[in-house]
Amino acid sequence: MKNYILNSLFAFVLTFNISLYAQDSEEEAVEVATVEALLMLVKEGKTKEQTENAAREAKFMAEKNNQANILAAEKRELARQEKIADQLEAEYKKNEEILRVKEEAYQKELGSLVELFGHLQSSAGEAAVQFSGSLTSAEYGLERVAFLNDLTAKMSETTELPTIREIEGLWYELQREMVASGQVVSFDTTVVDLDGESTSCNVTRVGLFNAVCDGKYLEYVSSGEYAFLPRQPAGRYTKTAKNVGNAEVGEQVRFGVDPTGPTGGSLLANLIQTPSLAERAQQGREVGYAIITVGLIGIGIAFWKLWSLFVLGKAVRAQAGSKTLDVRNPLGRVLKVGEENFKKDIDTLELKLAEAIMAERPSIERGIGAVRIISVVAPLAGLLGTVTGMIVTFQMITLYGTGDPKLMAGGISQALVTTVLGLLVAIPTTLLHSFTASSAKGIISVLEEQSTGILAERAETS
Repeated sequence: MKNYILNSLFAFVLTFNISLYAQDSEEEAVEVATVEALLMLVKEGKTKEQTENAAREAKFMAEKNNQANILAAEKRELARQEKIADQLEAEYKKNEEILRVKEEAYQKELGSLVELFGHLQSSAGEAAVQFSGSLTSAEYGLERVAFLNDLTAKMSETTELPTIREIEGLWYELQREMVASGQVVSFDTTVVDLDGESTSCNVTRVGLFNAVCDGKYLEYVSSGEYAFLPRQPAGRYTKTAKNVGNAEVGEQVRFGVDPTGPTGGSLLANLIQTPSLAERAQQGREVGYAIITVGLIGIGIAFWKLWSLFVLGKAVRAQAGSKTLDVRNPLGRVLKVGEENFKKDIDTLELKLAEAIMAERPSIERGIGAVRIISVVAPLAGLLGTVTGMIVTFQMITLYGTGDPKLMAGGISQALVTTVLGLLVAIPTTLLHSFTASSAKGIISVLEEQSTGILAERAETS
C-alpha cells in the first residue's frame, strides 16, 4: 500500500512539473528511479528557476532605464514639433492676411471690369451652346466651340484674366455667326445619308435656318456633319429646295424656309411627322380599306352615270326639237309608241304611253340606287371602325393601364380615321347621288311631258 501511494505521488508530480525539468534536445534525459531522486530533481529545478528569474529582473531593470531615455527623447521631439506647428500657424495667418489684402487690392484695381468679365463669360458660354448646334458648324468647324469652352473655363478662375486676343476671338465668332445668318451660301462637304454612309455633296445653307442638298432638306448632327432628314416634307417644299439649290448668284427663287430653329426647326419637324394620306389610311386598317374601296366604287358609278345621263339628256333634248323619230333614245321610242297607238281610244293610248315610260325608267335610273346605298353605308362603316377601335383601346387600358399612351394610339387612330373616311366617302357620294337623281328625274319629266302632249293632241282630235 505504501509503495502504491508513493508511485501515485511520483506520477502526479511528474505530470504537472514536466515543463520545469525539460532539457535541451542535445542533452540526455535524466532517469528517475526513486522518490529521493525525484525530490532532488525538483530541488535542482527550483534553484535553476530562481537563477533565471534573477537574470530576467536584471535585464528588465537595464531596459527600464533605456525606455526612460527613449520616452524623454520622444517628449523633446514632441515639444519641438509643437513649436514648429505654432510657427507655421502664425505664418499661415500672416499669409492669409496678406492674401486678403492682395485680393482687396485686386478687386479694387479691376473695378468695373469685374462686371464686364462676368458678361464676357456668360456670352462665351451661351455662344458655345449655340454654335454646337448651329448649321454653320459644319462649314466653320467645331474648333470655335472648343475655343469658347476653354475661354469660359479660364474666366471662371480668379488667377488668370483673358487676353485681348481671346476677347477679340469671341467678338469675331459672334460677328461671323451674325453675318452668316443673313447669307445664302453653297459649299462642298460630307453628308450622311439614310444608310449611315458619308457622301460628298454641294450643300446650300440658307442663313441659320435650313440647309439643302440635291433638293432634300438636311439636319445638323453633333459630329459636325449634315445628314439627310429621315423623312422629307411634302413635294411642294422639296421643289423649292431644288430651286434654291440650282439658283444662280443674285437670282430670286421661292424657298420654304423654317425660321424656328438652327437645326431644322419645329415647323419642319411637324411637317415631316405629319402622316400622309396613305399612312392615315393604314391607320384605319381593314375597315378603312373597305370604306375607301366602296367609296371609289360609288364615286366611279356616280361619274359614269352622270356622263351617261348627260349624253342621254342631250339626245332627248335633240329629239324633242326634231320631227324625225330616232328610236336610239328614250323619247324617240316613247314617241313611236304614241304614233303607233294614236288612233286608238285615249285610255288605251294613255296606258301604252305609261307602259313605254315605265320601260325606259329602269335604264335611266340604273346605278343611282347603288350610289345612294354607298352614301348611307360609308358613315355606318366608319362608325363600325370607331367602335372597333374603342374596343381595342379599352382592351389595352385593361391590360396595361393608362401609363403609356402609345399603347392606345393604334385603337384611337382606328376609331378616328375610320369615322373621317366614312364622312369623306358619304359627303361626295351624297352630292353625286343628288346630281344623278336630278338628271334622271329631268329626263323622265321630259318623257312624261311629251306623252302628256300626245294625249292632249289625241283628245283634241276625238
